Amino acid sequence: MADSTGLKFMRPGSLPHMWCSGCGNGIVLGALLRSFEELGYTNEDTVVVTGIGCWGKADDYVTTNALHTTHGRALTFATGVKAVNPKLHVVVLMGDGDGVTIGGNHFIHAARRNIDLTAILVNNLNYGMTGGQVSATTPAYSFTSTTRFGNPEREFDVCELAEAAGANFVVRETVYNGWRLQNLIKEALNHKGFSLVEAVSPCSTHYGPNNKMKVPIHMIRWLKEKGVPREKYDQIANAKENGFFVVGKLVDQNAPDFNTRYAEIQARALSGK
Repeated sequence: MADSTGLKFMRPGSLPHMWCSGCGNGIVLGALLRSFEELGYTNEDTVVVTGIGCWGKADDYVTTNALHTTHGRALTFATGVKAVNPKLHVVVLMGDGDGVTIGGNHFIHAARRNIDLTAILVNNLNYGMTGGQVSATTPAYSFTSTTRFGNPEREFDVCELAEAAGANFVVRETVYNGWRLQNLIKEALNHKGFSLVEAVSPCSTHYGPNNKMKVPIHMIRWLKEKGVPREKYDQIANAKENGFFVVGKLVDQNAPDFNTRYAEIQARALSGK
């Protein structure tokens, strides 16, 4: 972490963390915990929900309320937490395998419900913890431990998926731009309804070495080059085919969240009308 801000939310004695050299998870966790402190969150009013996988380890490092759940189901548990106690700040930490591969159906419906929570999905482009297998976000024709000659499947665009399902707030940033990522996380935490932050961070142990990023600095250079604002993306010929992707704020709307709608139905039921 760049400074002491956010350390009040870091469990004492938890550093150094367990993630691989060059992994962006530490950058994302630092940005999140600094955001908690700057927004005035407390350990008592904050719940961090995780699933399984590399990023799922993050709940071990925080002093907030934490809920470690099963693979692909973090959003379902978090939905229950927020529905029962709307006053809590609920944050869900997932990887791409956990969030939109194993948990793809739950991701869609959490966004559709527009449940008031913040989902931070670290997209490392493969199943990092279990050996670098292909996931739903692995780019087409990329190499993984289960696609040794290239991935024949098209990849999910996580942000487009969230937008289509009805999310109120959707942003994407890379771990190369840590401070910009932190600012977007703060905006997401402040936004009512389902908010998604996709943090792009190729796996430095599996995906990177399998795809011409042999050492972490190659990954960082790739993120710096390929993650561009919408205006620049639109000016690049065959941008998607050449590996470029849009970063920044992609969706910003204010549709009523689930709890607001539920309160309206509850009031109608109690009134008998």
